Amino acid sequence: MLKVKKGLYDVLRGKFLTDEDSFKNWRILVFIVVLLLIVISSSHSLDAKVVKISVLNKKKSELRAEDFDTSTELTKMRLESSIRAKVKDKGLFPARKPPQKIKVTTKKQ
Repeated sequence: MLKVKKGLYDVLRGKFLTDEDSFKNWRILVFIVVLLLIVISSSHSLDAKVVKISVLNKKKSELRAEDFDTSTELTKMRLESSIRAKVKDKGLFPARKPPQKIKVTTKKQ
């Protein structure tokens, strides 16, 4: 039990970093710190991408709604009744006789 207690005190005091064989311990610690920095960096990058994706999805839904509204308005503008109302002010009325087809025939030489 005394050996375990002494080992625990040595770890808490940082003796494993100041011993003669501490170089290998420092290499492992530096490696772990570098890995932790990489993990933290990738986590922040992932969070930024998630926020950007949510903003783009919101914008996409707004643009879809705008597209639907525009297409509905265009469909209403194409109706014959709305066209008649708009050209009535200019003095244009629908034809009383239906249009006739004109056939053009050419002779081969």
